[in-house]
Amino acid sequence: MQLLISVAGPAEARAALRGGADVIDAKDPRRGALGPVPPRRLAAVRAAVAGARPISAALGDAASEDALARAVALAVSVGVAFVKVGFAGVTSEPRARRLALAAQPRAGTDGGARLVLVAYADWRHAESLAPARVVAVAAAVGAAGVLLDTVKKGVPLFAIEPLASLAAWVAAAHAAGLFAALAGGLSGSDFVRARALGADLVGVRGAACVGGRTGRVSRTRVAALRALTGAAAPPPPPACVPVGRGLLSQRDVELSEIVRRDDEMLHAVRERA
Repeated sequence: MQLLISVAGPAEARAALRGGADVIDAKDPRRGALGPVPPRRLAAVRAAVAGARPISAALGDAASEDALARAVALAVSVGVAFVKVGFAGVTSEPRARRLALAAQPRAGTDGGARLVLVAYADWRHAESLAPARVVAVAAAVGAAGVLLDTVKKGVPLFAIEPLASLAAWVAAAHAAGLFAALAGGLSGSDFVRARALGADLVGVRGAACVGGRTGRVSRTRVAALRALTGAAAPPPPPACVPVGRGLLSQRDVELSEIVRRDDEMLHAVRERA
């Protein structure tokens, strides 16, 4: 089972990378379960990871085919491996299928990026499709995988769905040829259950942060979560990672975990300019 860590910017990406995350997921936790980060920050996350791990980009909940296609094209132009799309506000399976097709990266033109569709355990609250229907949509459009998350933060996934329902959902995803990921308020104590259910990946934000899901990702916390996945550790990141036009050693990069006013502030200022 692999570990995905959601990061809001490049400093958090470096912390997640050094902690041993298998996938670095760019999203803005202040904008909901699938809040997209601005393009400049996504590019900065990509530069910070420097190809050492796959990157996924949250693109929010689908609303229009044209807007979604543009968002996907922009994300894959940066070099992400996965794009994640949800369906809050969409209750029609045919409509969800049309949106998912618009989000499907074009074969041979988008650098091998793959589509991940997001279902919500609290789907009634999200006014979305039931999780089993999202699996059906994902299989129909040729997505790579599905993620079961929660739209309302504060109530964990395992408090919403019984284990039997989660096991059936994971099994249905696998039967459809999809990878199955679980997220939504997960902590280290949930990892044993997720592994037992056969999940291929767990997605974490809050448990990896100092200060909750809107705090900052901690390398130490990521490393502790990574040890609970039961999988072999990924290869270590390069001895140096690119920052701006030069290189910083990993020892120096760790300063971003000690001093909060790091290059996240610089990127925030650039985005407002």
